[in-house]
Amino acid sequence: MTALRTAIDTAEWTDGTVTSGIQARMVKNNLQLPEDSEAARKGGQLVMAALQAHPLFIAAALPHRIYPPMFNSYAGGQAFGNHVDNALRVRAGTDWRVRADLSMTIFLEDPANYDGGELVIETDFGPQRVKLPAGDGVLYPASSLHRVEPVTRGRRVASFFWIQSMVRDAVMRGNLFRMDQAIQTLAGKVGLDDPAVMALTGVYHNLLRHTADA
Repeated sequence: MTALRTAIDTAEWTDGTVTSGIQARMVKNNLQLPEDSEAARKGGQLVMAALQAHPLFIAAALPHRIYPPMFNSYAGGQAFGNHVDNALRVRAGTDWRVRADLSMTIFLEDPANYDGGELVIETDFGPQRVKLPAGDGVLYPASSLHRVEPVTRGRRVASFFWIQSMVRDAVMRGNLFRMDQAIQTLAGKVGLDDPAVMALTGVYHNLLRHTADA
């Protein structure tokens, strides 16, 4: 975390609406690191390294492509009103693109250091308000209506990006994640070489083989 904050804190931040679509520009008020800046590249490499070493992220997202992590900052009442992320994210000046199946926000500031700034995700079960310790992240459907509440004290800093999953269907992806976690729990009790664990692992991989676009 120290290396990441050192890389981004001294950089020059710009108006966050530069990377937004028409809808988002009307409700967005924050600062971002330019995508092509050295600070964003260094910070993004650190975030990617952490993600690749995180088994829970891999199991939940089943990532095929990850848009290079970006960084934003909110302070002085800045907020981002209700919006839905674009379905496709294209790197400026290239034909490299990601289908945004999942969005992710990684919080980079101690929540005690700022007021407000909750990420509010609208779900079938009502709004979910998320404000996590520095270094923790939340993964959620990119199709969700969501917003960032105004920051009324201090500064909220975060990394955000999008993931194209190998498994496009959200229901199947969720079921695969639950199966993976159940297998891990069972293996912890009876061992990886238990016949039931081996059989379930085979089923998991056969389902993934059937549904994955890799």
